[in-house]
Amino acid sequence: MFLKRTPLCLLASLVVFTGCTKKNSSPTTSATKPRLGIRAQADETIHPDLNRTAPDLKKVYDYIDANIDDHVLDFQHWIQQPSISNSGEGIPESAEMVKGMFDKLGCQTTRVYDVGITEYGTPGNPVVYAKCDEGAPKTLVIYWMYDTMPVTQPDLWVAPPFEGRIVDGKAAGIDPSFKKVLIGRGAVNSKGPQLAQLEAFMSMKKVLGKLPVNLIFVAEGDEERMDIGLRKFMKDHADLFKGADAMLRFAGQSAGGGANISGGSEGCVYVELSTTGKSWGHGPTVSDIHGSYKRSVDSPAWRHIKMLGSLVSDDGNTPKIDGFFDNMQPLTAKETELLKSSSAKVNLKAAAENIGVARFISEDPYTMQKMQRYGTSFNLDGIWGGNMYAGGAGAILPNKITSKHNFRYIPNMKGTDIVKKLRAQLDKNGYKDVEMKLIGDVPWAKMSYDSDIAKAIMQTFDEFGINYQKPLEEETILGGYWPAYLFSNQEVGDRVVNVKMPIAAGGAGMGGRAHAANEYYVIEGAGKVYGLAGAEKSVAATLWHFANTPKN
Repeated sequence: MFLKRTPLCLLASLVVFTGCTKKNSSPTTSATKPRLGIRAQADETIHPDLNRTAPDLKKVYDYIDANIDDHVLDFQHWIQQPSISNSGEGIPESAEMVKGMFDKLGCQTTRVYDVGITEYGTPGNPVVYAKCDEGAPKTLVIYWMYDTMPVTQPDLWVAPPFEGRIVDGKAAGIDPSFKKVLIGRGAVNSKGPQLAQLEAFMSMKKVLGKLPVNLIFVAEGDEERMDIGLRKFMKDHADLFKGADAMLRFAGQSAGGGANISGGSEGCVYVELSTTGKSWGHGPTVSDIHGSYKRSVDSPAWRHIKMLGSLVSDDGNTPKIDGFFDNMQPLTAKETELLKSSSAKVNLKAAAENIGVARFISEDPYTMQKMQRYGTSFNLDGIWGGNMYAGGAGAILPNKITSKHNFRYIPNMKGTDIVKKLRAQLDKNGYKDVEMKLIGDVPWAKMSYDSDIAKAIMQTFDEFGINYQKPLEEETILGGYWPAYLFSNQEVGDRVVNVKMPIAAGGAGMGGRAHAANEYYVIEGAGKVYGLAGAEKSVAATLWHFANTPKN
């Protein structure tokens, strides 16, 4: 395990990335900054079409190229600050660090909000809000998440997860054509894409004197906890988003170099199930006991395993819950055609390798894409109880075992309805004693791409030579969950606030292994995948195009 961690630069709201002061060292100056030798244009075979680029925007691109080393150092310093929402490690420090980023950008309003106790009975993590008034005609909301998942398998990492080390792709076990990638927890989910946004904004302000649009930032620390704090924040402070014209969410390219324009969201509801000797009336009732007693005592752990098996098919891929598939809205003919068209370009082998799996459930690209973007699932995210120490021995008969589960769902299903059906199925299967706790629910949200922000992204893709599937105008095929339902101006599964705006996400740059060991972000690009400099330029281009498109 990696027990030694790089010193952190925690200067709260005064943080300046490349000027951090480390313990037992003098402040870093421009003369002593480490030179990383990052190639802004590396081994990419595609480049922005400068013949279609405004002169002022070219100056921004040149500035990004000249300062890319410093931007990578900023990236490393952010990775070095843990921000694990499930455990709380580094969350307060991270919120202040993010506030410092917005302060450095020159936002007139920056604040860390304590959201208090959420409706699920759990304290929400802080939300960071900022507003940069540039006196521009348009205002764009920027959504961020500053929290990450825990590190569950540190021995599998090729570099310490909170170091931010630059390695070659081969050493990271990914495409060896990438000469430099950054390894770290949060590298792609989501500090890398967000860092690209911030550096693009900083560069534009440095070169142009001001940004071409007004910005409103909302950065949550609970995305990996079902956005419970952001949900509370939006209920309490919806007025802070008055006058916003659209939202831009961070995004990047796929493993093959293509990209999608997204913005909508599937639904996801999360529960914990617990079996205890006390509730069951069998087995240990007070605490774990010696494992030798299994010869004469019932096991809540085995009961829990049998209970889980009763809820899913033998292959683990289909929920066996009465009524689970009720209300599912089928794909439209246009959505089906769009999926078939996009799946024809999918390299299943490359897609599987990028996320670190042997293969997908289906070997048919269309079926896989449909599962991934418009499918349902019942997952076992984790399970614990009794002897949790790896290796060795130790006879334990647990008195309690708990498992975590997420259900992914689509229109017109409801998370609260799924939870009710789960409870009914448990009771029907003879497990009335199994305790169920609702952790959170993120309803689905549709999104229209007949908007200025989506068109700005498409214009950027065209100029950068990035292949993309033009989205449907009337609504999106859903993707991975995020709290779009709190902002979408289209149909949502549960509208809890009256904040509505068009949303779109799309950009250059790529990473992978989110939630897994050796999470990475590409620093120097190759082939049809842009590196960090290209990712930053795509953000600047999108902002420029959005600003220069007349309001609908």
